[in-house]
Amino acid sequence: MPAPASLDPRLLRAFVAVAEELHFTRAAARLYIAQQALSRDVRRLERELGTELFVRTTRQVTLTADGERLLPHARRVLAAQDGLLAAFGQARPLLVDLNSAGLVTGRRVLHRARELAPDCELMARYESGLTGAAAELLAGRLDASFGRFAGLDPALRSGLEQQPVRYEPMAVVLPEDHPLAARPEVPLAALAGETVYAGAGNPRTREWTDLALHLFEGRGIRLASPVPLAVGDEEFERIMAKTRNLILAVVDFPAMPRSVLRPLVDPVPLSPVSLVWRKGLVHPGLDALRRAATEIAGAAGWLRRPADRWIPAIDEDVMSVHK
Repeated sequence: MPAPASLDPRLLRAFVAVAEELHFTRAAARLYIAQQALSRDVRRLERELGTELFVRTTRQVTLTADGERLLPHARRVLAAQDGLLAAFGQARPLLVDLNSAGLVTGRRVLHRARELAPDCELMARYESGLTGAAAELLAGRLDASFGRFAGLDPALRSGLEQQPVRYEPMAVVLPEDHPLAARPEVPLAALAGETVYAGAGNPRTREWTDLALHLFEGRGIRLASPVPLAVGDEEFERIMAKTRNLILAVVDFPAMPRSVLRPLVDPVPLSPVSLVWRKGLVHPGLDALRRAATEIAGAAGWLRRPADRWIPAIDEDVMSVHK
């Protein structure tokens, strides 16, 4: 591959978007530009480098050997450019995955970060659990997310950083006519013999299912079998109403029709939540998120743990190391 005298970073950004999406339409949407403009930028980069970077057919887009070779270098150049722009107050938008619009922890942190850094554009999305978000973080398609860091594969954790934000008390969602619904709190022992949904079969939320398996072990609580993957609150509520399974949740879980939310006690199980980002990320929006998380956690007591608590040892270790 011949080396040109210089390269426009915009062309590299177009190349990386297509290389990661392997789809020109999705890459153009990600960059907020027309597909024709994206295609022109990729063709110009190929001309300047004197090589083809993609194999394009009517069915798919794949990287050539030179494209594979260019990709890690292009990512490093763009990371350096982002760091430079951030240092001079010209940062690109920061993309933050909050998992679900109904969950409180990440949303509160994001709202406060926007107040702390009003000149930064912090964009929220609501798509994935932390397992699904981790690959996006490492690929540079996402900047930050929230979730149970200890539930990630160690190979994924090695490329990421985290800041503990909250030990969130867990709860259970019950049909309103369930015998346990009359109680203000539900002891864990009362769930023996029950079947509880905790995301089994959803590849994006494996960290949550793993936490549930730890909690259910030895207590006679059955993990509900996988159900069709529901997209959106309405579909999730429909599927849960059909199965009538109990749902493992957290105390701030949004209300569902014909259901009640009850805290779990004796002991109080805790869901550890961290702010997670890829190593080496430099961005004033990330700085604002970290300041916001520290501020709110301190004011709200989010990192205090009750004496009568349950949390896996691995989570205690991972959270304490990064305090």
